Amino acid sequence: MTASTAERFPASSLPNPAPVADRAKPHGLVEDVLGLVTGTFLASLGLYLLHSSGTVTGGTAGLSLLLSYAAGAPFGLMFLLVNAPFFALSAWKKGWNFTLRTIACVTVVSGLSSLHPVALGALHLDPVYGALAGNLLAGTGLLVLFRHRASLGGFNILALLLQERLGWRAGYVQMVLDLLVVLGALTVVAWPLVLLSAAGAVVLNVILAFNHRPGRYTGS
Repeated sequence: MTASTAERFPASSLPNPAPVADRAKPHGLVEDVLGLVTGTFLASLGLYLLHSSGTVTGGTAGLSLLLSYAAGAPFGLMFLLVNAPFFALSAWKKGWNFTLRTIACVTVVSGLSSLHPVALGALHLDPVYGALAGNLLAGTGLLVLFRHRASLGGFNILALLLQERLGWRAGYVQMVLDLLVVLGALTVVAWPLVLLSAAGAVVLNVILAFNHRPGRYTGS
């Protein structure tokens, strides 16, 4: 009579079952600080390249660039003012931890926007390079901030909320909103630069859509 599986293969001789995935450990304080510094630096440098090439991007950053072109006001000041109304939405829906991190990031980006011209001087960039490289840097910076429970305010907050509540990818939501802002640039920017800006906004949001979605990243 054939021995049962348990008799032929004692429990002690069977391989251990695949371990259940450990819970993702939250980022520590040092990791969060380094992440926020890295994200704000990359995003601010990307925005400086956009400004230096005369192009724009989407979101409140793009809207702030447009207003700075139209009114001749410093970008950093406009960025703070445009984002201010969204902080209340963030506190209501995302909590104070996320909101305070976002306020800090917006403030740092506004400050760095004054530092880059001093450190790098006046740049005269090819618009194609400025639009693509600027949005690539800004998108990477935003991705880092998202993964450390922060954002640059504005549409970032709205896009993250829609992803969490409705399952819509933040990158695609942001892309639609950004393209609307870029179209508004037709009022102050020549149409060839607007087309370049639209292409750049797509680059930024493809980075977010491919790399920031539910289940893809488990750090917190």
